[in-house]
Amino acid sequence: MQAAVSSLRDAARAIAPLARAYADQTERDRRLAEPVVAALRDAGLFRMLVPRELGGAEATVADLVDCIAAVAEGDGAAGWCLMIAATTGLTAALLPKQGAMEIHGDPASITGGMLMPRGTAARVPGGYRVSGRWAYGSGSPHCTWLLGGVTVLGSDGKPEMLPSGHPHLRMAFFPAGAFTILDTWHVAGLRGTGSHDYEVRDLFVPEHHTVGIGGEPPWADGPLYRFPMYGLLAIGVAAVGLGIARAAIDELTTLARAKTPTGSRRVLAERAAAQSGLAEAEALLGASRAFLSDAVASAWAAAEAGDALPIAERARLRLAATHTARSCARAVDICYDLGGGSAIYESSPLQRHFRDMHTLTQHVMVGQQMYEVVGRIMLDLPTDTFML
Repeated sequence: MQAAVSSLRDAARAIAPLARAYADQTERDRRLAEPVVAALRDAGLFRMLVPRELGGAEATVADLVDCIAAVAEGDGAAGWCLMIAATTGLTAALLPKQGAMEIHGDPASITGGMLMPRGTAARVPGGYRVSGRWAYGSGSPHCTWLLGGVTVLGSDGKPEMLPSGHPHLRMAFFPAGAFTILDTWHVAGLRGTGSHDYEVRDLFVPEHHTVGIGGEPPWADGPLYRFPMYGLLAIGVAAVGLGIARAAIDELTTLARAKTPTGSRRVLAERAAAQSGLAEAEALLGASRAFLSDAVASAWAAAEAGDALPIAERARLRLAATHTARSCARAVDICYDLGGGSAIYESSPLQRHFRDMHTLTQHVMVGQQMYEVVGRIMLDLPTDTFML
């Protein structure tokens, strides 16, 4: 039975210890451990942004942040997989209803995939013939459906152009068994996300399993589906950072009370550097979370009122997400540094938090370049605002 929205946060907090218990196996296997997948699926967390009409929770963005952060506190890879599945659930409100029901209506459905148009789609009766290869298929080993961005080709083999002058781009969905997963995810951090490349070759995709990228109005009417999509994706990435930073601070706190550094007679907790560093890390986490919460609340109020969010407010959402991710990375760095030699061993969670966090900050949604984009908007300079 689909979990009620009010129970989602409790479920996420309850699953965090399970994710932590399986973190070593998840990282070793380079895929999320099956008991964790099952727990997230059965709690309805993977489908928390799917419309209620399709059996989803249609949760708030604040719920999304708290749930992802809670699970990521247990294991960053688990939080990341939850983020990917939950945010791709938004497509349920954009797809034709028949396709939305077939893809998102099953309580066991888990979606993922990459929006970037790295594939092509040739028109055929009833749909498209799709070929392509996409990177970063997070959760691909356990997903029941993956999406891939495609460029629609005309009969001349050239990209179709929309009246706006832009190429015709769509998202196409592929069921498990129709896509091939390529073993490419050999990386520094977030190893357990299973973010392999995946591909399809000359696959028939029915029209109702596709949706245009940009400009498609949602059929579901609610503030969640009026919320800026790219802003929501960036917020999801930042939420994973919140959980990882929380786990790193708690781990250092435990370590500091027990560890006596080499050449010292006092435990680490009695050193001024550890005390000030721990406090700074906590401040970085708390302040960035407060900024993110404030930006989310402001945008959500506009979405509830049905108001279009001005570009400055969209930029503020992206700024809050980027600031959160990068502040959390700084907090994790402090904890890792203070952990000293103990932090470099595989037995220490601090080394995993460090690797996971610095893999997260490489994501385009929270990249350093977003500061420049927001700064240009603040200065009223010409800026590409497509992904805001």
